[in-house]
Amino acid sequence: MFGAGGPLAPNVGTYKPRQSQTEMAKAVAQAIAEQKVLMAEAGTGTGKTFAYLVPALLWGGKTIISTGTKNLQDQLFLRDIPTIRAALRAPVSVALLKGRSNYVCHFHLERTLNNGRLTSRDDVGHLREISRFIKMTQSGDKAELAKVPENATVWNLVTSTRDSCMGAECQYYQDCFVMKARREAQQADVVVVNHHLFFADVALKDTGVAELLPSANTIIFDEAHQLPDTATLFFGQSVSTSQVLELCRDVLAEGLAHARGPDWAKVVTVVEKAARDLRLSFPDGGIRLSLPQILPTSNFFPALDKLKEELSGMITVLEEHAARAETIEACRVRAQELAASFEAWKPDPRKGKVAGDDAAVLWVEAFSSSLQLHKTPLSIAPIFSSQREGTPRSWIFTSATLAVKSDFKHFSDQMGLTGEPAMTWPSPFNYGEQGILYVPTGLPEPNSMHYTDACVDTALPVIEAAGGRTFFLCTTIRAVNKVAERLRAEFAERGLDFPLFVQGERGRTELLDSFRNAGNAVLVGSQSFWEGVDVRGDALSLVIIDKLPFAPPDDPVLAARIEVMEKQGMNGFMHHQLPEAIITLKQGAGRLIRDVEDRGVLMICDPRIITKPYGRRIWQSLPPFKRTRVQADVIEFFQPGTIADAADLNA
Repeated sequence: MFGAGGPLAPNVGTYKPRQSQTEMAKAVAQAIAEQKVLMAEAGTGTGKTFAYLVPALLWGGKTIISTGTKNLQDQLFLRDIPTIRAALRAPVSVALLKGRSNYVCHFHLERTLNNGRLTSRDDVGHLREISRFIKMTQSGDKAELAKVPENATVWNLVTSTRDSCMGAECQYYQDCFVMKARREAQQADVVVVNHHLFFADVALKDTGVAELLPSANTIIFDEAHQLPDTATLFFGQSVSTSQVLELCRDVLAEGLAHARGPDWAKVVTVVEKAARDLRLSFPDGGIRLSLPQILPTSNFFPALDKLKEELSGMITVLEEHAARAETIEACRVRAQELAASFEAWKPDPRKGKVAGDDAAVLWVEAFSSSLQLHKTPLSIAPIFSSQREGTPRSWIFTSATLAVKSDFKHFSDQMGLTGEPAMTWPSPFNYGEQGILYVPTGLPEPNSMHYTDACVDTALPVIEAAGGRTFFLCTTIRAVNKVAERLRAEFAERGLDFPLFVQGERGRTELLDSFRNAGNAVLVGSQSFWEGVDVRGDALSLVIIDKLPFAPPDDPVLAARIEVMEKQGMNGFMHHQLPEAIITLKQGAGRLIRDVEDRGVLMICDPRIITKPYGRRIWQSLPPFKRTRVQADVIEFFQPGTIADAADLNA
């Protein structure tokens, strides 16, 4: 089935399967046949998507493919699967399933059109486009409506949430796009979802995946390195003041429409004030604190009690009038669930954990206008292991970055996959000829006040030699802004005509398209550009990384995990923080060489990769580039027609 040439060669033009791709396809086929687990790390350029799609489509039965992002979902559904299906002449049906917030809701659209509470001219125009769109679309998927940005605020008013969906009671239930997508997924042979959807479903039973799981005999996770963080998010519990404010908005609208008795404005105002006061118990946004870090004298504790009290009062009013309308009853149910979530956040201040529960940590996160309360499991391994029990099926976990120096222990321990088969296939690219790893000399320690300035100073001659064509990847938004400010000023002063694109100034897709089209641009970004970004050819020839991507040590969940590990006699840094940083760094490094013709330089500014004992483990996990610490080698590399003989990194 996967012999020399493979089934793709005669059907997809000049496509020739690579040896590593064929080997991976055989391993996936075996895991599917034997209903086993397989962890499969495939280096950039292996062609892992085709390597798992071919056996999955040939084997038959129901397959669920979960990807890291909605963009990858769309790519699989619109491009990759149709290509393979045509090549194999495989008569399989395919469905795309996204979370409910991706589909226009007839009920909420009608309500928004009728109540006219839009605050901006943009929203009015966007709403007009959505009204036209809903009459023409078959899927209702907002990704099809390019005229309205994905982050437009109006989407919140015309889509449903688990809380605000009327379900079978809705007058539009038969036409519902969410229900249509779920019905199609039920009947399809292959269903494409994303990790957020998969784990939201496992935790909340709300996305339609739960209905698919019993009949699926193959589950494939692409970009599987993201799973520990995604699963932790959904196996935990969160409740926020913004949910309270959204509920108040709906209670006011439904109360005024269906039950004229109470003073609904007064009913919701006291709850809204309590929610805002809870947010204001922390002065700034961007704060993450575990429970022990919150002072016992903080306003947070009385404000939390006050919100619970006012929410209880609103529930009493809703109970009195719930029989008047289904929408009021729906608000009552939401209010009860929110109250239960706040009530469940019962701290034992001495431990910072839920009373009697050593497996979770309580923490709060303050944003500019909302406060979230989290209960996060310290390990998802036991939870995920229990999800895999029951019906025998194959579970395939694949990514370019699952292992640290071919060791899968970090990933397998996190996911409860200890002892399961793991295989790795190196990239077919000739990294020694195609690129250089450059670690400059003379930079200060990363905690130095002037570190970012020093990075920019060192990077400028290299950016100039590369003719722009640079990703400058930072570990914090603050560094992004500082680097962008410096580069803008330096380019102007030196007369360098390199277009500068900065994360946050436009949407990611628009920034990437502009970067590719410019051909000599510099893009400065943080986390969202470290992975899932594919720029092939000459447009990207230099990737600069400002610091090794260690998670902030004050992260409350990380701190709690390390505390537990160290009680068990492990080293939190070596066993958790370092492997996490290496996997993230491998993702960032993977942006550079995307094709056999690509050439470029990976510049890691952080001197710790040389000076610290753990540095060797880091760079040995990176692609086998030539290595240098000499700027002249890098400048020479970018001269037309030359390949530098780089010095050894240890020289």
